Amino acid sequence: MKTKVLLIILALTGSISFGQKKLADKFYKNFAYIKASELYEDAVKKGDSSEHVLTRLGDCYYNNSNVEKAAVWYGAALKKYPKLNAEYIYKYIQTQRSLGQYAEANKWLKSFKDIQEDDSRSSMDVSDLSTYTDLASTANIYIEAKNLDINTSYSDFGGIESNGIIYFASSRNTTGKIYKWNEQPYLDIYQATITETDGEKSFGEVDFIAADNINTDYHESSMAISNDGKTVYFTRNNLTKRNRLDYDKKGTSHLKIYKASLDNGTWVDIEELPFNDDIFSTGHPALSPDNKQLYFVSDREGGFGQTDIYVVDLLEEEQFSEPRNLGANVNSEGREMFPFISKDNTLYYSSDGFINLGLLDIFKSNILNDDTAKPENMGAPFNSGSDDFSYVVNSDTEKGYFSSNREGGKGDDDIYSFAAYECKQIVEGIVRNSETQEPIGNAIVKLIDETGKIQISVTTNLSGYYMFDADCDKTFTILWSKTDYKDDIKSISTTSENNFKHQVNLNLVPLIKDNQIVINPIFFDFDKSNIRTDAQYELEHIVDVLREHPNMIIKLESHTDSRGGDRYNMRLSDRRAKSTRDYILSRGIDASRIESAIGFGETQLLNECANRVKCTKEQHQLNRRSYFYILNQ
Repeated sequence: MKTKVLLIILALTGSISFGQKKLADKFYKNFAYIKASELYEDAVKKGDSSEHVLTRLGDCYYNNSNVEKAAVWYGAALKKYPKLNAEYIYKYIQTQRSLGQYAEANKWLKSFKDIQEDDSRSSMDVSDLSTYTDLASTANIYIEAKNLDINTSYSDFGGIESNGIIYFASSRNTTGKIYKWNEQPYLDIYQATITETDGEKSFGEVDFIAADNINTDYHESSMAISNDGKTVYFTRNNLTKRNRLDYDKKGTSHLKIYKASLDNGTWVDIEELPFNDDIFSTGHPALSPDNKQLYFVSDREGGFGQTDIYVVDLLEEEQFSEPRNLGANVNSEGREMFPFISKDNTLYYSSDGFINLGLLDIFKSNILNDDTAKPENMGAPFNSGSDDFSYVVNSDTEKGYFSSNREGGKGDDDIYSFAAYECKQIVEGIVRNSETQEPIGNAIVKLIDETGKIQISVTTNLSGYYMFDADCDKTFTILWSKTDYKDDIKSISTTSENNFKHQVNLNLVPLIKDNQIVINPIFFDFDKSNIRTDAQYELEHIVDVLREHPNMIIKLESHTDSRGGDRYNMRLSDRRAKSTRDYILSRGIDASRIESAIGFGETQLLNECANRVKCTKEQHQLNRRSYFYILNQ
């Protein structure tokens, strides 16, 4: 009896689970991923952990960019079904990259390569994990990205400018139909006027694009506008003549590109482009800088992957050439989307088929100028672990927009403005007298780069204050100087934080103290009186002071320590005094300005280190000195 009851319960459970799975499949087929995921998860709770259910759950979350949950379900499927389809392995790799689990991603990339050896994505093996951390780092990257005020908690993306207006796609129309994929309203195209003050842009009230019939009850997005502002190309669901969704034989409504013309401020004469088709999607239009080519994305047959980037020529009489695929140096077995061509003919687009940080990343390519060029991941801050796309830039100003559903946004997809900036840090401080700590005005402070080039030279004010801007992430030398003071230098390294302040106070050592010119000790070789290079360096301070004070007269004294004979030390010190005098005179100083140069041997010791007294080298050094007395200024 118990066995029969148990079998009946199991049969009923299996029947319910099977029925629920079929219902989930129906929602999934219609892209209602949120409802489908709810039903699939109920099926798992009731014991259905089949490959179909686990991978469908992963897909539901992956297609809505919920990588945390997608990773859980793909991971569960991989664990239970080791021979899973390679495409699920790649999606799991993408979730791991997105979550920053680069080692795990690399491990599975090797498995993917074993199965899909001919897949271009399998060649994206990253042997050094620092590649990922370098892409994610913003060190030495001086790009400021701002989330626009016009974003909402709904999906907002694809911002482009034309004639002082920003156009973009948004699902903010809460009175419209709901798109089951993400339970948000269908996308419409919106616009807002742009006001720029001191380089900062602000946006006026957001409204539907000025057209009676561009926006429908279904998707419109991804625009391209001609240089003269009179023609627009945009993406829309495939619709019937009654503006209802039109489907292929499998029940899928594809995307198409449409064209409209501007008439008295309104977009009119909407027409479908001839290279669209009901059995595949065509969308994401972008014009070349000269408006002679139209680039777009399609999943039509003959491509390299899931979606590829194509181009057509705009011919006379509003005709178009046959579409051309941009080739394997642009497209992969993955998704290539959202092309944009800048004024310098650089192609920007998003892809998940090359080395990336997870999901869609923004790439740039010189393919339009060099057919051998490879795509380059633009890294942070443009790319993140989320979907990053719809990049547009003004090559002249290095300003533009991109879209992302990264953390920290206002909702789903958000539009970000960006601008390249010159990262600078502030170096400031007070120059003081090292003896009295009094501020020194009119001192010269120089910033010198690593090549020895003087970047900037400033003069301190009466309070001794100086300030200048320095480039970020550099090492500099600060040199400060003033008449009658010793020059000095200090090293400083800036960081990557814009406008950071470095407080660097400086001290100048005075050369004139009471009735002397004071310099560092002059050293001579043992038993020698010739002036060494290091001594010449110090004596240049004497030369500078005498040149600055043309009436100054000095006298020189040279002293030794007690080591050696008294008479020998007397003669040695006198020779040293006179060789010191001779060097100063050799620098163009008149002989009349040095009254005398006399050696005193060991007769005027400064400490107890006389003959036969044991002293250290340092104590003896104190007695080996020269004096430069000022007799007249």
